[in-house]
Amino acid sequence: MANAINTMPALFVGHGSPMNAIEDNEFTRGWEKIALQIPKPKAILSISAHWYTEGTMITDAPQPKMVYDMYGFPDALYEVVYRPKGAPELAQLAKTLITKEVKIDNSWGCDHGTWSVLSKMYPEADIPVFQLSIDGNASAESQFKIGQEISALRDQGILIFGSGNIVHNLSRVSWEMESGYPWAVEFDDYIKDNIIIKQYENVINYKTAGESSQLAFYTPDHFYPLLYVLGAAKEDDQVTVFNDSCTMGSMSMTSYLFN
Repeated sequence: MANAINTMPALFVGHGSPMNAIEDNEFTRGWEKIALQIPKPKAILSISAHWYTEGTMITDAPQPKMVYDMYGFPDALYEVVYRPKGAPELAQLAKTLITKEVKIDNSWGCDHGTWSVLSKMYPEADIPVFQLSIDGNASAESQFKIGQEISALRDQGILIFGSGNIVHNLSRVSWEMESGYPWAVEFDDYIKDNIIIKQYENVINYKTAGESSQLAFYTPDHFYPLLYVLGAAKEDDQVTVFNDSCTMGSMSMTSYLFN
């Protein structure tokens, strides 16, 4: 009898600073720990905040390139090499599951929203990775719907991996601050409270959080990956919250596993 393929979780990670790729801290250790708690994926579909496009794109390159899409960091960060294989057939499968138009675009590859985390979770780079972009023109409801459509990939052994930050306001970052501003913690808690009770409508309609939602981010690129993961969550999933904190004043590292 053939071995059954594990149903994989859906995972949202607050990725924070690219420097996490070369640091050892409470957040990177949280990523390493969660990788040990879930089955090894057959492949990983990453939805990263850093591939924010007009329309929806997907990569199907056999060997996706590594994208150093960050500026002004130490040389050591640009020397990180993380080169997993792609998953062309699975990318085509994902494309067929999504009802809106999806274009193949291999001008992109694995950006730092993907590799800064996966290099800690799976340092051997032995799991194929492909990326799905975020349509900057689409509504929050549309992002969630795509998550619902790709949820079936979990039954094929594919880890649905969203990478962003629930609070991401770089204009208010305080690099020395270890915790978050009160409004950042308030918004992070609002999202967390609603996820725990599976009131995902309140997350999609995040502005119902009030004033804190106006400060949490000015563009939703880092927030939208969460909606794909919530869409991919199943009714009977248990929710695990980890790296539960805000840092640098205006950055949430809070992460969620649906399993």
